[in-house]
Amino acid sequence: MSEQNIGFDIGFIGVGRMGAPMAHRLIDAGHKLTIFDTNDAAMAPLIAKGAVKAATPAVVASAAEIVLGSLPTPAIVHAVALGPNGVIKGTKVKVFVDVSTTGSVYARKVAEGLAAKNITQVDAPVSGGVKGAENGTLAVMVSCPDDIYAKVQPVLAIIGKLFHVGQGPGQGQTMKLLNNILSATAMAASSEVVVMGVKAGLDPQMIVDVINAGSGRNSATQDKIPRCVIPRTFDFGFALALLNKDVRLCLEEADAMGVPMVVGNAVRNLLAITAASEGPNADMTDIIKPVERWAGVKVGREKK
Repeated sequence: MSEQNIGFDIGFIGVGRMGAPMAHRLIDAGHKLTIFDTNDAAMAPLIAKGAVKAATPAVVASAAEIVLGSLPTPAIVHAVALGPNGVIKGTKVKVFVDVSTTGSVYARKVAEGLAAKNITQVDAPVSGGVKGAENGTLAVMVSCPDDIYAKVQPVLAIIGKLFHVGQGPGQGQTMKLLNNILSATAMAASSEVVVMGVKAGLDPQMIVDVINAGSGRNSATQDKIPRCVIPRTFDFGFALALLNKDVRLCLEEADAMGVPMVVGNAVRNLLAITAASEGPNADMTDIIKPVERWAGVKVGREKK
């Protein structure tokens, strides 16, 4: 019988929109979780399911050899991992798996800091949104040595499909940034063409149906626009501020490598405009709204 089947202790830090469904899946698979989040309400459903509440990340890291972190910003990841009450102060932890999106620079900083205490950092950012986290269908981009991958694979396989993209810290993060700038670009470009089509008198559902049958299909036309824009729900579940952060990190890393990102910079500009008009907590599908206003049309209509 495998460890995965009998269950073993795991730590989980950050049980918000993405972290909570991943944590639920781990409990449902038989694992015993010790959790920490700054929001007590976020922890309550997991505690009701048997998770143990910890007072600090250090306490989590004193309860489990493998600790996962799902956190919103690079600075928070850095503080949780290396701060005075951070994972680095734990007495049991051996592996810290960061499923957040921080960029490769922060991943390497965290890895270097934890290595001083013989803790291995694994960057394993995920893609697939809240629905993917709930269904266990996330794409998990793992970067770590082979022996550590063998240790974390049974755990991460519960939350999604694994891709062992590299051996060193930061490579998983780079892979995630590549994915997210393409996701943002697809949403931005698709917003423009669908708005143009609607202004020309075309039906928005027909627009995406035709595009999805041809060479222009992408994640926005196949999912986000028909599911979240045409019915005017704008509830894909990924905050604009987080997407903006990911695009910024990607452009910064590209610039440091000397790789041009002409289209990426244009996408960042549209994201900034959307954040200014819709607010940083807007959904990423709200990207279409400033384009609609400029064109003087709306795509779809609210369901009654």
